[in-house]
Amino acid sequence: MLKIKRYLKKYRYNFNGLILCGLVFFAIGATAFCMVANSREAEKNKKLAQSLISGEPEAAEALSTAVKNAVDQQRAKASSVQPGVPVGTTDPPADEKVVYLTFDDGPSENTKKILDILAEYDAKATFFITGANEQCRPYIKEAYDAGHTIGLHTYTHNYDEVYESDDAYFADLEKVGEVAKEQIGFVPCFIRFPGGSSNMVSAQYNKGIMTRLVKSVQEKGYQYYDWNLDSGDAAGCGKEEIEQNATTDKIDHVMILFHDTQTKDPTVEALPYILKYYTDLGYEFRGIDRDSYVSHHSVQN
Repeated sequence: MLKIKRYLKKYRYNFNGLILCGLVFFAIGATAFCMVANSREAEKNKKLAQSLISGEPEAAEALSTAVKNAVDQQRAKASSVQPGVPVGTTDPPADEKVVYLTFDDGPSENTKKILDILAEYDAKATFFITGANEQCRPYIKEAYDAGHTIGLHTYTHNYDEVYESDDAYFADLEKVGEVAKEQIGFVPCFIRFPGGSSNMVSAQYNKGIMTRLVKSVQEKGYQYYDWNLDSGDAAGCGKEEIEQNATTDKIDHVMILFHDTQTKDPTVEALPYILKYYTDLGYEFRGIDRDSYVSHHSVQN
């Protein structure tokens, strides 16, 4: 009997050792996997890893930290400027129904309201930021930490400055990129041209500049995003008009243009209706990532 007890005791210690070794290898494997998987898959594997070792609190905490760090690193890398690495697709999967809510011109006093509404619906969005409202810049990090995508719009939004020359455009882009880097630690590769790639305002200051820029931004590692649905909030539409303009069941990959400024209260008021509309139709709300659908307009200048 004594021998049996000793055997069981020895076996228990060996078994615990095997568990700990297994957890170490699992953590290493999970971390490596996260480094090569996209951010959505990495997040799923993080949750799976946590559930698999729920009986080992200390190991679970260590694994959670390791995987979270890997997920964070992968997310930052996947969203950052990498010249020569393609971004996005114009041929998205046909079996998906996705809405990309995009907000230009923030951050603003309305950003927090927008984030709170998005959280209620567990919806992710993309914020194309400017250099305005320095006091609101902490909302950039708050949005990113909540799982939303940060993109670059413009620092000044002054067309005569931004589109004066190719160099002037990139100087402005680099400046707003630094604003993003201060808040989230890197320069995003996702951008939206002031006025969109099809704008004609730029022709007043530099003929042919958009034709050159749509090519050169991609050569530098950025990707530009237009939209296939305009909420009309830039034109001063009220709540009901925005709700009507921003909803459709005719497109499977919907990229909606909104604006995030202090004067866009109707946008904030219309957002719950829009979120419920697409939720009821079975759409998923995603922030733009490196694999997302890319909406491009026809360049007019």
